[in-house]
Amino acid sequence: MAICTVSTSHSLHSTCYISAPTRTTAHLGFHQRQVIFYTGGRRSARRGGIVPSVVTCAAGGANTVVIGLAADSGCGKSTFMRRLTSVFGGAAEPPRGGNPDSNTLISDTTTVICLDDYHSLDRTGRKEKGVTALDPAANNFDLMYEQVKALKDGIAVEKPIYNHVTGLLDPPELIKPPKILVIEGLHPMFDPRVRDILDFSIYLDISNEVKFAWKIQRDMAERGHSLESIKASIEARKPDFDAYIDPQKQYADAVIEVLPTQLIPDDNEGKVLRVKLVMKEGVKYFSPVYLFDDGSTISWIPCGRKLTCSYPGIKFAYGPDTYFGKEVSVLEMDGQFDRLDELIYVESHLSNLSTKFYGEVTQQMLKHADFPGSNNGTGLFQTIVGLKIRDLYEQIVAEKAATPLEAAKA
Repeated sequence: MAICTVSTSHSLHSTCYISAPTRTTAHLGFHQRQVIFYTGGRRSARRGGIVPSVVTCAAGGANTVVIGLAADSGCGKSTFMRRLTSVFGGAAEPPRGGNPDSNTLISDTTTVICLDDYHSLDRTGRKEKGVTALDPAANNFDLMYEQVKALKDGIAVEKPIYNHVTGLLDPPELIKPPKILVIEGLHPMFDPRVRDILDFSIYLDISNEVKFAWKIQRDMAERGHSLESIKASIEARKPDFDAYIDPQKQYADAVIEVLPTQLIPDDNEGKVLRVKLVMKEGVKYFSPVYLFDDGSTISWIPCGRKLTCSYPGIKFAYGPDTYFGKEVSVLEMDGQFDRLDELIYVESHLSNLSTKFYGEVTQQMLKHADFPGSNNGTGLFQTIVGLKIRDLYEQIVAEKAATPLEAAKA
């Protein structure tokens, strides 16, 4: 049972937070109406006892826009986050002075939270119970919902940290409400409560062939895992991925599908990719990008005098379709760019890009030419989605700012 205490003072400014279950709780100042309540706690990993979650919040308006990004491990979420934060300006960095193993990234406008931080079991605990990190039983969805909702409402939180190096749950870190909150990980659209508070959602849908190649590259090069352990991990995770992660794409407003190329017959190298941007119709603040003519079915080979293409070339396609029973528009690119500076030719044939100036997509791609996927549709469509999210954020903020003025005129 929750215990609530309400108190009121006269000032119009407030500071507040929601804490993760910890042995000690920091205190911040309050100057406005305050509500303090204790939620059902979770079991302490160290002592085995129940530790209550403490939520402290203050009244007031909030402008935080929440974006959900879902994908399996090793599917390019980190690169997507770097492209997204770059669109808003400022480099995304870990919280200063905090845990060096923090998964959080903070820029001038955005805060990116890794949902691995809401694991309820550490690596040893998952092994003992025989569950993977994909299993809902290994995650604290109640705390995830409480804290994401708090940040959306303008309330700072003390978020736990899952340490990917040690596999342990580290002490929490303070996260303040940003202008844009991105929650990325395995389950951003799994819990309907969290799903309902998302302003926009994206799913990175990587085919098994491409996923395997990417995971080998990341886990062998960056985390020192052996090829055998990576193969075993993929096989162990597949049933849970199919059961709990993959179904989330039906709820996404935009899906980026990464598939093997169709330009090379019987290709098995996976170096050339076919990428689809599936955009749901009728989403508030979001107008799908189109090629040449909105709603038409288009097949376009841009290679020639204005776009340099080596073998196997480049092919674009666009048209209406259905996806899990919903009307969508699909933009597709197969192949890769030889020269990014020539991307301006392709950009000039795309509409509804939500750019601020002519050539902004090309500029963003050139700015991050060293990012994975910059020569193919993964980088192009991630950049486009980033620009669309910026436009969505600006529309939401403008609408909120206009509401008090309209009310005053009434």
